[in-house]
Amino acid sequence: MRIGIDLGGTKIEIIAIDESSNEIYRERVATPQDSYPKTVTALVQLIRDCEAKCNITATSIGIGIPGAISPASGLIKNANSTCLIGQRLDKDLEDQLDRQVKLANDADCFALSEATDGSGQNYNSVFGVILGTGVGGGIIINKQLLQGPNAICGEWGHNPLPWLCADDLPGRDCYCGKDDCIETFLSGPGFSKAYSLHNSVQRNAEGIWTAADEGSEQAVKFCNLYIEQLAKALASVINILDPEVIVLGGGLSNQDRIYSQIDAYLGKYVFSDRVTTPIMKATHGDSSGVRGAAWL
Repeated sequence: MRIGIDLGGTKIEIIAIDESSNEIYRERVATPQDSYPKTVTALVQLIRDCEAKCNITATSIGIGIPGAISPASGLIKNANSTCLIGQRLDKDLEDQLDRQVKLANDADCFALSEATDGSGQNYNSVFGVILGTGVGGGIIINKQLLQGPNAICGEWGHNPLPWLCADDLPGRDCYCGKDDCIETFLSGPGFSKAYSLHNSVQRNAEGIWTAADEGSEQAVKFCNLYIEQLAKALASVINILDPEVIVLGGGLSNQDRIYSQIDAYLGKYVFSDRVTTPIMKATHGDSSGVRGAAWL
């Protein structure tokens, strides 16, 4: 039996799965806000409740976090849940649980899930993509997660969008301190902000796609622009990594027109006479993160 936890900004989810990938247990609770000690307590209680109800004792626990572990210090960095920054979450939990705790970025967990028993399970190299409030990624080679010496493997969202054109302007500031990061174009908030700059009507990302489906010419234009920007960003990944498959997750990945249109755009930007890389929707949807944590 494997136990995995998805530690998010608003909710904590735990699951237990068996060796055949069958889900045995699942529970969600609200994430304590701005309190690291309360977060640790909530995690310990969830794990103990899961083990008691499943009558198991896991030898290790996998946890997906909205950040990364600094290889230099072992402390959490780059976390959206700021109370985690500078903390040694794995050690603090190990002290209370008396077993190993493995942490990984939530996008890495997503990629690991889809490469293990999801849309990428039949491929040797998988690039997993999160398109949501932020933009993240993870790289899996032969079912093994690549993490890299700087613990930023797959962080394509903070590279600049390549091949900028007039339709991509004006430029965009990113919270990381740089300009025109891929995340500022492909995240839900970035997509919505760009739309509002060019229209008198403000819509969230889902509302823009809905308006396009209902025939709004302006919404169709922006959705097509989004797909081309996604193709540009993925082309730069393909040019470097050339993965056997790319799997998309997150709220924005649910738009079917992405999968029917993106191949035509990829051909304009990938440095090859043909592009055969399949772009696929995640099998496990919102559950990919917590399942990947279990596979850690």
